[in-house]
Amino acid sequence: MTITTDLNCDIGEGLPNDALLMSFISSANIACGYHAGNADTMRHTIALCLHHGVAIGAHPGFADKENFGRKEQVLADEGYYQLMITQLGAIKKIADELDAPLHHVKPHGALYNMSAANKQLACVIARAVKDFNASLLLYGLSGSHSIAEAKAIGLRTASEVFADRTYQNNGSLTPRSQPNAFNDSTDKAVKQALQMVTRQTVNTVDDAIISVTADTICLHGDGKHAVNFAKEIYHAFKENNIVIQSAR
Repeated sequence: MTITTDLNCDIGEGLPNDALLMSFISSANIACGYHAGNADTMRHTIALCLHHGVAIGAHPGFADKENFGRKEQVLADEGYYQLMITQLGAIKKIADELDAPLHHVKPHGALYNMSAANKQLACVIARAVKDFNASLLLYGLSGSHSIAEAKAIGLRTASEVFADRTYQNNGSLTPRSQPNAFNDSTDKAVKQALQMVTRQTVNTVDDAIISVTADTICLHGDGKHAVNFAKEIYHAFKENNIVIQSAR
């Protein structure tokens, strides 16, 4: 049986790696101007996606460039809803100018992690995406509220796993504040990516083996090994006859 998976990257965040990463990924999560980026970076990144045949996704986060959207913010439900709608509108306007279709939405940073752990917030985010465009996919952490709540309202989803992050026994990502939060070794990242795709499991920091659903694998574009990880995972998948394509 042919194995297929999506290789996505958080991108358009004002870093110099974007053009190099495009050759190895199948979908891009483009910063919408709140945690990073602006209209120019959105326009440039969408153009790169069109050139390389990469699926275009929105990557909305908290309006907090100082902390790169990685600091939690407590808002009313309507505040979270408008946070999503405003950023989706901003990137859609530019995508429409370039005749580029939006493919998916993936919340960024603290918003992503909060949604994964909080059922009510997950529901608000899913509702915002569906209200904006019910044909979009929502990318969310495998096994999390983000996926469950989106499915509950009929939104299409892609369960996401991470090659460059480590896992806790409950399936959550190890907090960035902890020293073992990242896979800094290319070999480890490649091995983890292959395991998640071929076995649908991952080893935790405690060396437990837990189940995951690997519809799409994320690499962080701001990671210091981002390009090398993307390149090596891409080639490892090709060598193992794993088809890389955007999530369906």
